[in-house]
This record gives sequence, structure tokens and C-alpha cells, in this order.
Amino acid sequence: MLQLKFWPSHWPQVSAIVAASVVLWGCGPGQFQTPRPTVGGQGLNSVFTDSAPALSADGRYVVFSSSRVGSDNIYLYDRQARRLLELPRLNSEEDSATSPDISADGRYIVYVSSELGKSEVFLYDRETRVRENISRRRPGDVRNPTISPDGRYIAFETNGQGQWDIEIFDRQIVSPPTPEN
Repeated sequence: MLQLKFWPSHWPQVSAIVAASVVLWGCGPGQFQTPRPTVGGQGLNSVFTDSAPALSADGRYVVFSSSRVGSDNIYLYDRQARRLLELPRLNSEEDSATSPDISADGRYIVYVSSELGKSEVFLYDRETRVRENISRRRPGDVRNPTISPDGRYIAFETNGQGQWDIEIFDRQIVSPPTPEN
């Protein structure tokens, strides 16, 4: 029988080794659910660059960005059905769409698009299939949008004031009409 003796002066090193063992051996292969890449790009992973994943609250939906068609587009994977879902009118061939986030129930997706010549934050409603430019009146570029669980608030970074600041958009506040000249 092997007997190890640890003196009080060794306790910090021993506790570090125990902690590392728990971390390294605590994540077994069964905890990872990583589908193999598909050549046709019809699954969660592809042979192209797939990035910026975000999960719905229950983990059913994974929204992410991928360069499967040449430029970055937004994709939505349904983990229950094990397939990509259609996102009509969200992506276009003329621009790049990146940095997606998804509401808790999976209805709303926010992302950054460069279709108007500068980066803009868009909101896509999966029920109505409508896209809305959230940052159209903000000067400068935007990045890293995130949406509240209920889909009401959208936060993002903007550099319209000469430095990167955080903006919060409330979807329930109606903007006053713009006066016509």
C-alpha cells in the first residue's frame, strides 16, 4: 500500500492538485454534445468557420454566425429537431451578418449587419419574419448586441461619440414621429 505524507507546508500545492484533478476529470466525454461537421452545411457544425454561438434559455435553440455561403450569415439550429431552421428575410448576399444573440424563448434574434455601409444592429422576429434596424439613427459603428430574455431590451456597443459606449434600446418606448421638412 502506498502511503503519502503531506506536511502542512505542502497543503497549498496539494489542494491545487486536487482542484485541477476535479476540473480536468470533471468534464467527461458524455457532457459534450458536439455534432460532426457536415460538408453540405446543414447541421450545427460545418467545414466553414462557425462562430459566436448563443443559446435560448432552455438550450433548445443555438443561434450562430457562419461563412458557409461565402460571407457571414446568421443560422439557427434546433437541438430537439437536430436541424437548421429557416430564417426567411434575415440574411442577404450583399452583406455580412455577425454577433447574434437570441431571446429566452427563441423568438427574437439580434445581430450586426453591414448592409448599409456601416455596422448596424438588427432585430429579427421569427414569428412575423420581419427585420428591424435598431441602430439606424445612431452615429458610428456598433458591435456585440445582446437581447433581454423577454426580448424587450437590446444592449449594444457604439462608437458614435468617439469612444465605445453602451446603448440600451427599449422596444416598448415608441419614438415620436420625425418632423417632415
